[in-house]
Amino acid sequence: MTYLDNAATSFPKPEGVYAALDRFARTSLANPGRAGHKMALAAEHALDDARHRLNRFVNGPGPDRVVFTLNGTDALNMAFKGVLHDGDHVITSDLEHNSVSRPLVAPAEAGRITLTRIPADAGGTIDPAAVEAAIGPKTRLVALTHASNVLGTVQPVAEVGRIAREHDLLFLVDAAQTVGVVPADIRAMHIDLLAFPGHKSLLGPTGTGVLVVGPRANPRPWREGGTGGDSSTPTQPSLYPYYLEGGTPNVLGVAGLVAGLDFVEERGVDAVREHEVALCDRLRQALAELPGFEVFGHADPARRVGTISFRHEGLPAPELGGILDQAFDIAVRPGLHCAPYIHRALGTYPDGLVRVSPGPFSTAADIDRLVSALTEITGGV
Repeated sequence: MTYLDNAATSFPKPEGVYAALDRFARTSLANPGRAGHKMALAAEHALDDARHRLNRFVNGPGPDRVVFTLNGTDALNMAFKGVLHDGDHVITSDLEHNSVSRPLVAPAEAGRITLTRIPADAGGTIDPAAVEAAIGPKTRLVALTHASNVLGTVQPVAEVGRIAREHDLLFLVDAAQTVGVVPADIRAMHIDLLAFPGHKSLLGPTGTGVLVVGPRANPRPWREGGTGGDSSTPTQPSLYPYYLEGGTPNVLGVAGLVAGLDFVEERGVDAVREHEVALCDRLRQALAELPGFEVFGHADPARRVGTISFRHEGLPAPELGGILDQAFDIAVRPGLHCAPYIHRALGTYPDGLVRVSPGPFSTAADIDRLVSALTEITGGV
């Protein structure tokens, strides 16, 4: 299989991730903090170490504010349901994944909040001035993706964060497509809530996610239950991170996530991004020579992560993706990519686009194989 769907989840993982999962499962997979024995203490230490590493990686407010979640979607839901109140106004964009859109549209349709969606320009970037113009007396939160999962365009989050801070608003960033390939600096970007999965560019296993909670945000618990350090209080203990971490965490997944982080830090965030973007540029140049293809998003590599989406005038995206899978053993992602609003804005709804997202282990030969297959399928020369 030629795997080019890393924007959905990274594959393969670094060998160190597989080794860490196997080793931890065989030696340390106890319930962290729920007992005083050595295995439980080792599991708790693994979580503490991961919090320190991740906090440092994103220049966060402190390891105790690094909250482990089920995935990026869980982290976003925890943030939205934790900070919003009836009557609040929220500003977001038409680039957002359904993990942002659905938790906001549901209360908006129920009349509990109001919602403003800022449109992106033709290249796929929002204007910070448009965000500022949308601020009203009831605005509480600005929620923005760091990079579009459809177009790969990196958004001006630092500028938006500065505007949000000047207006005393909370700023949430969905960094699902960026943490691991684009620096995410909570302090410099004025981010109050940073949500990201562990299984994408951090190269960890699925079932892992993180919500980093800045000092200006204090979400209500969305999930309540057991914690390792306080069994006596009748409600969720107020101490972070346990305030938001009810139940047994995925400590095995976190051990694998740290191994993925090891790889990313050793290779270098900038180097990984440059590699992936260069492969996308190779594909963009090849598609420019083939008849009938249209590529979306900015051409400037400095404004993108390693994701490229396109369509063909004669074959709908789902059909083209299916042929690549069944006849050529090439994995891409056709369709709406859980981001229907940007597809409506682009005029690519309902069929969507074919998305190609190489990873750190993808090669130029993988891209050339895809180009060859597309040429054969469409009859290009």
